Amino acid sequence: MTAADSGLADSMPACVSDPTTLCAKVYDLSGIDWLANNAEALIEKPARILLVLVVAFVARFMLHRAIRRLTDRTATGGVPTLLRPLRNRGAAGQVIEQVAARRTQRAEAIGSVLRSVASFVVMGIAVVLVLGELGLDLAPIVASAGVVGVALGFGAQNLVKDFIAGIGIILEDQYGVGDVVDLGEASGTVEAVGLRITRLRDVNGVVWYARNGEVLRVGNKSQGFAQVVIDMPVAHDTDLERCRSVMQEVADAMYAEEEWSAVLLAEPESLGAEQITAAGVTMRLQVRSTSADQWRVARELRMRLQERFATEGIRTPPPLLGAGTASGTGVP
Repeated sequence: MTAADSGLADSMPACVSDPTTLCAKVYDLSGIDWLANNAEALIEKPARILLVLVVAFVARFMLHRAIRRLTDRTATGGVPTLLRPLRNRGAAGQVIEQVAARRTQRAEAIGSVLRSVASFVVMGIAVVLVLGELGLDLAPIVASAGVVGVALGFGAQNLVKDFIAGIGIILEDQYGVGDVVDLGEASGTVEAVGLRITRLRDVNGVVWYARNGEVLRVGNKSQGFAQVVIDMPVAHDTDLERCRSVMQEVADAMYAEEEWSAVLLAEPESLGAEQITAAGVTMRLQVRSTSADQWRVARELRMRLQERFATEGIRTPPPLLGAGTASGTGVP
């Protein structure tokens, strides 16, 4: 071996002896010894990190696409069996449109939550893998994450409970924005539904904030259709059969009017005597209407019934004797 060959061998990286290594391949291609010696740090690790990021973004894209297809299929589902009989009325289309709109809103909310969870999981795994490629010790990080998770589990139980309950409310479509609900302590129109709290406004304009984890029961007055029940008190000596017929006639006349044809979903039913007390007899009438117009229908029916009762001479129960004087007996 000549002196020139000996000097050339000394300047070559040691890894060249194994032609299968990245160092040897880089040296063969570039002939630069420092680039070959640092090939792992300058080429291999960045390539691995890039591969991890590409796989993470592809996985995230595929998961988001699958979730979007699932939610789109849910949003365009069929009409519930309970609402199918309503197709025989003109307002059935409105009710079905309301149900479809609610289903679309719920699907979008569920899809947003699922996409956020998928992104968090995929990117979290990708960050851990990248940190491992950079040579960082993951044991302290994993241990710290475990300690933080335990601390949050004990210190934020109510917060976690509220979030889980909020997801359940959205998934089950218990109520949505615009619904009139009774949550027990508060009732009114829902203005916002979040994962942690629900905001609603009552008839007096007071805004209530209810934690989702504290909602034990929900009375929703706005889903699908509403059953309007009218109770009219009459005197004991009233011809009850005649009174029932009059109530049926008033309701049928309203049902036949074009103005109310898109609001009343089924023929009214005059049920007759509902209750007999010492004060009088309660006659009941019920009619099915759209949920948004139930209060307007009830007010209109009461007004028409009262006017017809006055025309027919149907009397209301007289006030009980002594009912209005009891409050004055406390003065010596």
